[in-house]
Amino acid sequence: MLKTGISLVALIAATPVWAQDDQIVVTATGIAQSRDEVGQAITVIDAETIKTRQAIDVVDLLATTPGVRFSRNGSVGGQTGVSLRGAETTQTLVLIDGVKVNDPSGIGDGYDFGPLLTGNIKRIEILRGSNSVVHGSQAIGGVVNVMTGVPAEGFGANASVDYGYSDTLSAKADVSGTSGIAAGGIGAAYFRTDGISSAAGGTERDGTENIATNARLTLNFTEALSLDLRGYYIHADLDYDSFFGAPADSSDVSKLDQYVGYAGLNLALLDGTLTNRAAVTYLRNDRDYYFVRGTDPDYGYSGTNLRFEYEGVYAPVDQAKLLFGYEHERPDYDFFGFGDTASAKINIDSVYALAIVKPFVGLAVTSGVRHDDHSQFGGATTFGANANYSPNGGATNVRLSYGEGFKAPSLYQLYDTYSGNSALRPERSKSYDIGFDQSLDGGRAMLSVTGFRRDTRNQINYDNATFTYGNLDRTRAKGVEASIALKPVDALTVTGSYSYVDARDRSAGSANFGNRLARRAANAVSLSADYVWSFGLSTGATVTMVDDSFDDAANSRRLDGYALAGVRASLPLGDHLEVYGRIDNLFDETYATAYGYGTYGRSAYGGVRVRF
Repeated sequence: MLKTGISLVALIAATPVWAQDDQIVVTATGIAQSRDEVGQAITVIDAETIKTRQAIDVVDLLATTPGVRFSRNGSVGGQTGVSLRGAETTQTLVLIDGVKVNDPSGIGDGYDFGPLLTGNIKRIEILRGSNSVVHGSQAIGGVVNVMTGVPAEGFGANASVDYGYSDTLSAKADVSGTSGIAAGGIGAAYFRTDGISSAAGGTERDGTENIATNARLTLNFTEALSLDLRGYYIHADLDYDSFFGAPADSSDVSKLDQYVGYAGLNLALLDGTLTNRAAVTYLRNDRDYYFVRGTDPDYGYSGTNLRFEYEGVYAPVDQAKLLFGYEHERPDYDFFGFGDTASAKINIDSVYALAIVKPFVGLAVTSGVRHDDHSQFGGATTFGANANYSPNGGATNVRLSYGEGFKAPSLYQLYDTYSGNSALRPERSKSYDIGFDQSLDGGRAMLSVTGFRRDTRNQINYDNATFTYGNLDRTRAKGVEASIALKPVDALTVTGSYSYVDARDRSAGSANFGNRLARRAANAVSLSADYVWSFGLSTGATVTMVDDSFDDAANSRRLDGYALAGVRASLPLGDHLEVYGRIDNLFDETYATAYGYGTYGRSAYGGVRVRF
């Protein structure tokens, strides 16, 4: 697998490739920046890529980017975790339209990507590396920033519907526009499937139904004053196979209602040199579990997080910006079931400041500090700095980055009746990057390579001997990421990624010292190609190869590596109509991302899109 991955990367790297247009990113500092100013590793999945790939599940898109590993418990919608650069899945911070959506009632405040389908999502930014200065607790591995579309100028509408394997139906629509001081949009998506058996050896299918809606409204009262309102809602109804012991056919059902809200006021002062943003954000996750559908829930969790945010940006000259802010959040946790109830809450107050300086043409330096005051653990201070240098107007970028991470134990890990441990210590990390981006062949090429290392202290894990959560002394992840984009002719687009991630337990004296961390394959390669024919037909394919990994800390239960191939096509019929289709897992590969759980074999889907 390693030889195959290295050979593929060498082949791609030897090919003339295409440089993407300059992009603006917001995840690095929370404000819009040119990528040439950012010293951290960021991958952008834009609206055109989401449309072209025809992916239903967000994780299927993330899996084609460097440094990403994931595990899914069976059918679409099943419990799904995403690891960045070998970090725990609970150390991935997730944003939806600017709102933190990590579940306060989840294990480790983790975010379950299972119910998050592409729906009306238009852009995803993946920042890799510890970044607690900007984003606070949880951003040890990195950040996945998910965004819906901004309103179209005038009026715009889109809709699509497709159908395929296992009675799978997917439909979505959105409408947006501007009028006077108002710009807004609404969207809805529906997904239903009979699925597959979540248990690898099972015989009954585990289906899911998913409804997602989103809305956005911006009111520009003056050039200096505006109001932003955003909302996102997910309802997911999932059949799953019991995870108490080895996965096996069962009648278990879970239901999720996720509410996401944002209300922000933006004010520019001093002729625009000082901008201010004050916002209230809200997250609520209600999860109910049923042993038998149609009965009352047997147990359930509710997690809420109410946050207040203030951020100021002072830019007296083009060569310098100062960012400063204050945040207050109050995560709440509630549980019921098995004759018991539990609840807990904490308060976190945070202040931070960053400076972005361009001392001379081609160099941008960012540094900052953050202090979090946690009602359970007291204060924690984190630092971060990065630099991006281009000697030739952006054709070459050399990047350096250092980031610290802080993550408090979740309320579940601290106070769960059965597995909680109130003596847990916060996790801390230090992350280092060095990388470069190179544009070649007159703007038809972009090659990026990044080396990284992250050391984590007091990482939290579940102890199978005591059936409670505990702290590992140390873990370490190091590796290399490479990505490439090619456009040798206007009609052909090729993208590829490779990553090597060596994530291990480094706790001295531990029985697992030196072992690989669970479900984190060392090597992964992805290659996608799409060609637009002269008569409008677009055809494409994606190949993803993932190395062997282990499902347990003892490295006694192996998950074999796998290679997946998918093909797709679309054909416009006039200016407003398009037909499309795809085949996933073309060669019917048998594989697993979590021990004992099933995965999809060969499956085909087709549909139609309309736009106005």
